[in-house]
Amino acid sequence: MPKNSKVTQREHSSEHVTESVADLLAHEEPVDYKRSVLNVTAESWDKQKDAEDEAEAENRPAWNSKLQYILAQIGYSVGLGNVWRFPYLCQKNGGGAYLVPYLVLLIIIGLPLFFLELAVGQRIRRGSIGVWNYICPRLGGIGYASCLVCFFVGLYYNVIIGWSIFYFFKSFQYPLPWSECPIVKNGTLAVVETECERSSATTYFWYRETLDISNSISESGGLNWKMTLCLLVAWSLVGLAMIKGIQSSGKVMYFSSLFPYVVLVCFLVRGLLLRGAVDGIMHMFTPKMDKMLDPQVWREAATQVFFALGLGFGGVIAFSSYNKQDNNCHFDATLVSFINFFTSVLATLVVFAVLGFKANIMNEKCVVENAEKILGYLNTNVLSHDLIPPHVNFSHLTAKDYNEMYRVIMTVKEGHFKELGLDPCLLEDELNKSVQGTGLAFIAFTEAMTHFPASPFWSVMFFLMLINLGLGSMIGTMSGITTPIIDTFKVRKEVFTVGCCIFAFLVGLIFVQRSGNYFVTMFDDYSATLPLTVVVILENIAVAWIYGTKKFMQELTEMLGFRPYQFYYYTWKYVSPICMAVLMTASIIQLGVSPPGYSAWIREEAAEKFLFYPTWAMAILISLIILASLPLPLVFILRQFHLVSDGSNALSVTYKKGRMMKDISNLEDNDETRFILSKVPSETPSPMPTHRSYLGPGSNSPMEMSNAPNGRYGSGYLLASTPESEL
Repeated sequence: MPKNSKVTQREHSSEHVTESVADLLAHEEPVDYKRSVLNVTAESWDKQKDAEDEAEAENRPAWNSKLQYILAQIGYSVGLGNVWRFPYLCQKNGGGAYLVPYLVLLIIIGLPLFFLELAVGQRIRRGSIGVWNYICPRLGGIGYASCLVCFFVGLYYNVIIGWSIFYFFKSFQYPLPWSECPIVKNGTLAVVETECERSSATTYFWYRETLDISNSISESGGLNWKMTLCLLVAWSLVGLAMIKGIQSSGKVMYFSSLFPYVVLVCFLVRGLLLRGAVDGIMHMFTPKMDKMLDPQVWREAATQVFFALGLGFGGVIAFSSYNKQDNNCHFDATLVSFINFFTSVLATLVVFAVLGFKANIMNEKCVVENAEKILGYLNTNVLSHDLIPPHVNFSHLTAKDYNEMYRVIMTVKEGHFKELGLDPCLLEDELNKSVQGTGLAFIAFTEAMTHFPASPFWSVMFFLMLINLGLGSMIGTMSGITTPIIDTFKVRKEVFTVGCCIFAFLVGLIFVQRSGNYFVTMFDDYSATLPLTVVVILENIAVAWIYGTKKFMQELTEMLGFRPYQFYYYTWKYVSPICMAVLMTASIIQLGVSPPGYSAWIREEAAEKFLFYPTWAMAILISLIILASLPLPLVFILRQFHLVSDGSNALSVTYKKGRMMKDISNLEDNDETRFILSKVPSETPSPMPTHRSYLGPGSNSPMEMSNAPNGRYGSGYLLASTPESEL
């Protein structure tokens, strides 16, 4: 050792001689722990790799501003489900009464788990693979399962963006192409297309002009070239938004997150001015209190909360990993959760205002058609003129007058009433027609917009909004894949992003064949629900029961500067795991009770028909669930039996700052721990990163290792590779 070293000087003085590595380090000059690390692996110290790790810690991308980050989380969590799933569930499950179970479950499940994902991502500053490898290596499969689910969801979700792109470009014409049925020539006669006449113009345009759909999932029918081009455009947009990571996707979020709110507000103002809009809103918010006692309502509310916030996908963790460690993620979790809720309510108001207008239009059409039937019966003496109330004027027939006339005829002609073929034409019946998903966006809404003044403008705005909603969610979903893979395997960001988009486009061609819509339904129903529920349960267990809720709360206190409410302690430890387990059980029971099937469009009947999946489709369906869940047991087994390394080894201790290495392979477990920390094993500190400087043997040590059997230190991560953990 050089004579001028501090250690040598102390040996020749009367000062206390250091007896451990910890004491030695305590008397060295102040250490910048961002640039120093305790290495507990069998690998020799690689100076070049050390420099790369340090550079990565310093150069990890970060959000340009807090606003950009919040908009990214909002854009990810607020998606198409807020527009076409939440309003449907509201209508189906008791109107305003549905908001009560939804809000309760948002508070006791959604908010705590959303906060948990934000916190672990921000603390460890890694994607989902790195985070769960770090917290519990044996449950490291959580991250890989999240990536697979994100891939499955991204495959079909981008197809929906492709459909919206097709409608967007078709909207630049007047009249809108779905406003009227096409006329076809039958010899010398020009007649209305039969399939369109038996359904409706918007339904025909969706199933025939857009999808050119086959009669069943077994009839492939080849690729639909129009949808193939639209899918290519959709993946190109996603690739361009993602290619530079958050530097490019963050800027896209300014538009894709804010523009949908502009459109929703415009639609709400326009909708409230439409005739019948108030009927729709009143129907929506008239609570059916008995529905609140139905367990199915609570199950569907829990599922909607679960997916509305994007829990388990890894996108939330990926976005928060680019934050500074002192960011107030509790505020972020609360803000984004309730913005998501209020967006769903806003979208529901818009939907029911427009559907109220559409219901009035359809009801008036029903009254006119049935009034013509009654006039025909009066002219042919099938009905007597005495049955018509004297104040009824057929030239200005109102729905109220028609209903009065309808009741009189039904009473008098009770025995032969069915033969007359008259419909009741009740507004309530029109409002009770449940429409969700693609049926709401591409059939019901498009039909309503054909009756708007300046309908092409509103159509362009609506589908541009859908594109932006979808793009915001896709960026979050793709970040759930790219961030953990890039962090873990150190691949080039641009190359991996482009390659991922190309591969996803090629696999996604299954969704743009003529039977593709049936595969979209299959993936939407089964590829994510059960695997994601298991993923989130294991996330909760890993933090609350394996790592420890008290320890995690202490880490959050250090990170945030204040202690989170005890509410989170109890929800993480007890309430959320129990609720998620009940949800998973209910989902499994639902799968068993309701055999998997889909709604097929039968061309000859011009109507939908429920069909069960054939055997080969069932095999695909089951494979999707198994494949998405497979990393969970596989990684556990491999690491439990030490078939693969989890990054933990105790053959050497390397202190890079001081350029010194000491072989301790011949020490016993307890001696080894005391050698490193000058403490007994039970006093070893938390393996989670800490931002406090190491002040000496009397302070809390930042050299973070957890004691494990056989002398292994087991967080599963080389601590040098945890950027900005300030070890």
